Amino acid sequence: MKRSDDSEREKRRKRRRLIQELGEQRIPYLSPADPGFQELWDSSYAGLALRQSCALPDGLHERVQSALITLQRRGCLLRDLVRIRDRDVFTAVSRALVGKPGYTYRYLDTRLFTIPWHCEGEERQKDEKDKPCCDSDLRDACKALWELNQFFCSDVKQQTNARGVKRSRSDTENSEDTPGEGMCEESVKDRLLEKKQKQEKEEEEEEEEDSGQGCSHSSPPSSAPPPDVAGLVEFNVTLINYMDPTAMTQLKEEPYYGMGKMAVGWHHDENLVPLSPVAVYSYSCPAEPKKEEVTEKDGEGQSKEKEKQKETETEGEGTSKEEPKKEEGEGSEKEEVQKEKACWRVGLKVAWDIHTPGLALPLQSGDCYYMTDDLNRTHQHCVLAGDTARFSSTHRVVQCCTGTLDYIQKRCSEALENLHTDPEKTTKSLKSLLPNTLQHIEDIHNEVEFEWLRQYWFQGRRYARFCSWWTKPMEQMEKDWKEMERMTQLLLDVVEDENTVQENRREMADILLNALTDRQQHRQTWRDREI
Repeated sequence: MKRSDDSEREKRRKRRRLIQELGEQRIPYLSPADPGFQELWDSSYAGLALRQSCALPDGLHERVQSALITLQRRGCLLRDLVRIRDRDVFTAVSRALVGKPGYTYRYLDTRLFTIPWHCEGEERQKDEKDKPCCDSDLRDACKALWELNQFFCSDVKQQTNARGVKRSRSDTENSEDTPGEGMCEESVKDRLLEKKQKQEKEEEEEEEEDSGQGCSHSSPPSSAPPPDVAGLVEFNVTLINYMDPTAMTQLKEEPYYGMGKMAVGWHHDENLVPLSPVAVYSYSCPAEPKKEEVTEKDGEGQSKEKEKQKETETEGEGTSKEEPKKEEGEGSEKEEVQKEKACWRVGLKVAWDIHTPGLALPLQSGDCYYMTDDLNRTHQHCVLAGDTARFSSTHRVVQCCTGTLDYIQKRCSEALENLHTDPEKTTKSLKSLLPNTLQHIEDIHNEVEFEWLRQYWFQGRRYARFCSWWTKPMEQMEKDWKEMERMTQLLLDVVEDENTVQENRREMADILLNALTDRQQHRQTWRDREI
C-alpha cells in the first residue's frame, strides 16, 4: 500500500513539474503527413509496429468483428469501477476480459476474470452440471478472438525477428564506418555511455511509477529481440474495449501536445510480463442504433487525405500575391485537420520527456499495431477518440504467477493443511502453532478475501449471467475462506488459553493482532467502495 501511495505521489510530482516546465507551450507531435514523421518513428518509437488490415488472413476480419459486435449486443462489455488516487471512478470504456480459463488481469485495484476463449484443446470449460459454460453464440465469439490471438502470436514473432535482423545489419554497417565517414570511436563510447545512463534513470523512474501490480526490468540492447519474444509469443488474455465517443460528454483534451480528445489517457499497460509485447486490433464502426442513437459513418481512409494537408499549407504560405488562394488553403487546412481527428488514433510519448516530439498514428478500421521490446516500459500511450464507435482487442502476456485460479487454489490448500479434524469428535484444531506457519496462513487468508473473493463479489460476478465458468470455483473458494475464518478463531482460542506457554502466547498474539488489524482496515476500505 505504501509503495502504491508513494508511486502516486511521485507521479503527481512529475506531472506538476512537467506542466510547470511547459507553461503555456505545447510539445510538438507528428502525424504521417508531417515531415520527419518516419525518422521520428524509427529513432524514438522503434518498438511500435503497424500492421494494416490487409495483413490479416482472409475471413478473419469478418469473424472477429462479428465476435466483437456479439459481445456488445449481449451486454458483456461493462464499465469498471477502478481506484485512482483513493477515489473510485468508472472507466469511460466498456470492457470484458477473454482468455485462458482461470486467468485474471489486475489493473487500478480491480481484478477482471476471464471469459474462456474456447480454443481447441482447452479443458474445464463446463460448469458443475457438465454443461457448456457459455451459449453457442458466445462460444463462437470467444473462439474467433482466440483465432486472432493465434495470428498475433506468430505474426509478432515474425515482425520482431525481422526488425532485429534489420537492426543488426544496420549496426554492422555503422560499425564499418571510418572516422571520417561516421562517428569516431570516442563519440560512439560517449553515446553508449549516455544511453546507458539514460536507461538506468528511466528504470529508476519506472520502478517508482510501478504500483506493485507489474514489474520493471532493464531492457536488452535494441539490436536484438528481447528474450521473452525470442521464441513463440504466447498472449494469454485479450482485454476487449468498446467506446462510443458521441455518448460521452466529458472527454478530456490531451494536455501536453494538443492532440485532441482522449478516450483513454496516458498510461503504461501494467501487470504484464516484463518486455512482453502488446498486440491491438482496432475496429471502427457505427454505434449500435438501439444502445446509442448515433449512426455516423466510419472515419476510414481519412489519414490518407491528410497527405494533401501539407501541400495546402505550403501553397498558403507563399501566395501573398493571390490572397483568394491563401484563404482557400486555410479553409481546406481546417477541413483536413477535422477529418484527421475524426479518425481514431493512438498517441505515444517518451515517458516524462518534454523534448522528444510525440507521435500520433491514425488507425483505419481493421488495422493492428504492436508495442514490442521495452516500448511499454519506457513510453506511455493514449487513445485519441474519433467520431465513430470503436472496438479494440488488446492482446497481452499478463503476469500469471499470482493471478490464476490454479495459483490461488494451491494457496488455499497450503493454508488448510494446518487444519486437523478429529474423525470421532468432529472437532477441529490447528496442527502447527509455529509463528512462521501461522503468519503464512493469515497472509493467505487476507489474499483470498481481498484479492479474490471481494474482487469477484464486487464486480467479477457480473459476468456470471453470460458465463458460468467461475461460479463453482468461487463457491469452493468461499468455503475455503470460511475454514480460514474458523482457523483464525482457533488461534484466538489458543492465545486466550492461560495454559499456553507465556512466551508463545505473546508471539502468537502479535501475529493475530497484526493480521486482524490489517484485515479490519481492508474490510473498511471495501465497505466504503460498496456504498
